[in-house]
Amino acid sequence: MSTDRTVLVTGGNRGIGRAIAEEFISLGYRVAVTVRSGEGPTGSLSVKADVTDSASIDLAIAEVEEKLGPIEILVANAGITRDTLLMRMSDEEFEDVINTNLTGVFRVLKRATKGMIKARFGRVILIGSVVGLLGSAGQVNYSSAKSALVGMARSVTRELGARGITANVVAPGFIDTDMTAELPEEQQAEYKKRIPAGRFASPSEVAKAVAWLASDDAAYISGAVIPVDGGLGMGH
Repeated sequence: MSTDRTVLVTGGNRGIGRAIAEEFISLGYRVAVTVRSGEGPTGSLSVKADVTDSASIDLAIAEVEEKLGPIEILVANAGITRDTLLMRMSDEEFEDVINTNLTGVFRVLKRATKGMIKARFGRVILIGSVVGLLGSAGQVNYSSAKSALVGMARSVTRELGARGITANVVAPGFIDTDMTAELPEEQQAEYKKRIPAGRFASPSEVAKAVAWLASDDAAYISGAVIPVDGGLGMGH
């Protein structure tokens, strides 16, 4: 299995993104992460970038390609939440989430796939969410953006599939991160009741699914949604 490849993980300084970067590093890949602040894990190249700013993405990708070589695997993970019920959600709260979680993915994808097309090899892995297809009260903005990534991956597959490029979505459910740790215990217990597995996932469980999709073993899988959700979103 070839692990002598260059990986870019957006939003790789914490949570799921950091775990994904750590997994690729442990497997021997060359790994770069984009960060708005802080640093990626030891062994990665951290580049400052804001996915809402095209110029910053251009600079970040140029730096990665100069130091590590052309990007062969893109993991689009950077995202934000602005949760509130529809009736209270401002236009800005909706637009900010779409701009980061959907348009931001497009901005990085467009630039990173140029080298993949030349090389006739590429892996595009978009980090979606169980709520993209399951829905979630208070997350009209977030679930809309995550749902849209499915159409994006499938369109990329149709455009670029003949060039050795795959595009898939990994859809995590509830994961043990700083964000879930802040939820009140009663709420955590309530969520766990809805998950057939009866627990939250560790970030590394998501990372392993991502690494598998990036591997040669998954060369014929494209346009798929791979759930890592303990059965929460079944049937979607």
